[in-house]
Amino acid sequence: MNLRQAEEGKEYIIRQIETDDEELNAFLFSLGCYSGEAITVIAHRKSGCTVSIKDGRYNIDSFLAEAIIV
Repeated sequence: MNLRQAEEGKEYIIRQIETDDEELNAFLFSLGCYSGEAITVIAHRKSGCTVSIKDGRYNIDSFLAEAIIV
């Protein structure tokens, strides 16, 4: 399941990031978004969702949300 399908308020563990873009992988890694890390969907938005990773909250677009598998 990807983040677009995840329940709001529930903590998940990231299983993998499905992208071939190395820049995108590096960006997500800099946010703390990588396999084995906990992530919580705070809210679903029309253009993406708001997530909590470690101590930060981030708005990510639908493309990123679909690439993050939990």
